Amino acid sequence: MNNERAKILIVDDDAMNRVVLSDLLSDEYDIIEAKDGDEAIEILEKMAKEITLVLLDMVMPGKDGLEVLEIMNEKEWIKGTPVVMISAETSSPHVEKAFELGVTDFIYRPFDQMVVQNRVRNTIGLYVKQMRLSELVTDKIYERTRNSDMLISILSHIVEFRNGESGQHVLHIKKITEILLHALNNRTKEYNLSEEEINTIATASSMHDIGKITIPDEILNKPGKLTKEEFEIMQQHSMNGAKMLEAIQFFKKEPLMKHAYDICRWHHERWDGRGYPDGLKGNEIPISAQVVSVADVYDALTSERCYKKAFSHEKALEMIRNNECGVFNPLLLECLGDVADRLPQEINDNSKSHLSEAEFSKIARSIFESTEDNTDNIVYEQYLNEHKKSQFFASLQRGVTFEYTYEPSMLKLHAKRAKDLSFPKTMVEPENNPDFWNIFGRDNWDEFVKLLHDPQLNNDSFIYNSDMRIKGEKRPCKIKVQQSWNRRDPENPELISIYGCVEFI
Repeated sequence: MNNERAKILIVDDDAMNRVVLSDLLSDEYDIIEAKDGDEAIEILEKMAKEITLVLLDMVMPGKDGLEVLEIMNEKEWIKGTPVVMISAETSSPHVEKAFELGVTDFIYRPFDQMVVQNRVRNTIGLYVKQMRLSELVTDKIYERTRNSDMLISILSHIVEFRNGESGQHVLHIKKITEILLHALNNRTKEYNLSEEEINTIATASSMHDIGKITIPDEILNKPGKLTKEEFEIMQQHSMNGAKMLEAIQFFKKEPLMKHAYDICRWHHERWDGRGYPDGLKGNEIPISAQVVSVADVYDALTSERCYKKAFSHEKALEMIRNNECGVFNPLLLECLGDVADRLPQEINDNSKSHLSEAEFSKIARSIFESTEDNTDNIVYEQYLNEHKKSQFFASLQRGVTFEYTYEPSMLKLHAKRAKDLSFPKTMVEPENNPDFWNIFGRDNWDEFVKLLHDPQLNNDSFIYNSDMRIKGEKRPCKIKVQQSWNRRDPENPELISIYGCVEFI
C-alpha cells in the first residue's frame, strides 16, 4: 500500500453502528463514513480508486445495500473494491443475491470485535494478493504477446535477402491468413474459430517457411527451373521446418506451436492429395495449413522473385481459381473471392515491425535453449547471421547491395539494383565469369580478399575504396562490407560470407 493506510468506507444509516465500527477499525485504517446509499455512491464517484474496502449495510432507507451493489457492478467499481456486507438479515435469498452481486463476506450485528477486525483484515489481505496475481497474469499475457511479435520480426528478418523474397513476405502471409480466417467464419460455422484462435493461427503462419534456412543457396536462389533432384531437396524444407519446431523449447506447450507445426509441415499439401510431404487430401489437411497455403501462393504470385516478375492482383486470382498453382479447398476459394477487393490495400497498410539487437539475441537464445546440441548451435548461428545481415542492409540508404557466399561460391545483388552493374541478380561462381573481372579487376580483388581475411577485422565492418569499370567507364567507389564468420572453433574462425554495398563517388 506504499506506506499509506488503507481507506475503508462505512455505509450505514445508523450513526451508532458507524461509530462502533469506526472505533474498532480506526487504529489500522482511515475511515470514511456515508449515512445512506446515495451518499456512498457520491463518495465512490470521486474516490473509488482510493477506497480499499466498503462495509455496506444491507437495509437502509432510499437505496439499500443491494441497490448500491448493483450500481457498483454497473460502474465496475466492484472489480477493484471488495465489499463486506453488514446485516442482521440471514435469510438465504438476500444472502445469495448479495454474493451474486460480488459481496466478499458478511458481518452480522451485534458486532464482535475479533470477528470484525479479522474479516476486514483477511478481506483486504486477499484483495491485495488478488491484485498482485492479476498484475502478474497481465504481465505474462503482455510478455507472451510481445514475444509473439518479436518472433514474427525475427522470421521476417530471416527471409529478407535469404531467398529473393521481400522482407514483408512473412508479414503479408500473417495479414492474408487473418483476413481469410475471418472470411471463413462468415461463410460457415464448421470451424467456429474464436478471435483468439484466429490471432494464434495468423501468428503461427509466420513460421511456414522457416525450414528454408536448411536449403542450399544455389537451389533456393536458382533463377531457372529446378531439376528433379533439386526440387526434391527444396521439398524437404517443410519437413525440416516441422522438425525444427519440434525441438524449440520456447512456447513448447502453447497452441501457437501446434498450429505452427501443422502449417510448417502441411502448407504444401493439395486438396486433391497430390501435395507434399505426406500426400494428405481434402480436410485431412488442417484448416490452418489450408489457409496459409492460399495466402502463400497469392503473395508469391503478386511479388517479384529471383525466378519471376510479379503478377497483377487480378492475374494472381485467375491463376489460383484455375488451379495453375495448386488445388485448393473450394470453400477457401469462395472466401478469397469475398475479400479480393480489399486484399491489396490491407496488405499495403500492414507495416513492417522492427527488433533491437538485444531483443533479437534474447529471443533467439530462448528458442534454442539446448545449446549443447550441435544442430541447435548451427541453427542459432544462422539466426544471428541472417539478422545481422538484414540489419546491415536496412541501414544502407543508397548504392548497390550485394552478398557473396563461399560455399557455394555465389554473388547475389539486390533485385532492383543488379542492372546498375550489368550483372544478373544471382551469379554462381563469379570468379569464372569474365564480366565479373572486367568490372572489378583482379588486382582490386586480391587486395580486397586479403583485407577480408584479416583476423583483426573479423568482428567489424570496413570500407574499401576502389575503382570499377561500368559500361567501359572507370568510376571510383567505396565498398562497405560486413563479414559473417563461423566461430564454432574460436581459434580458427571460418569466413562463410560477406555482404555489403557499393557506392559510387
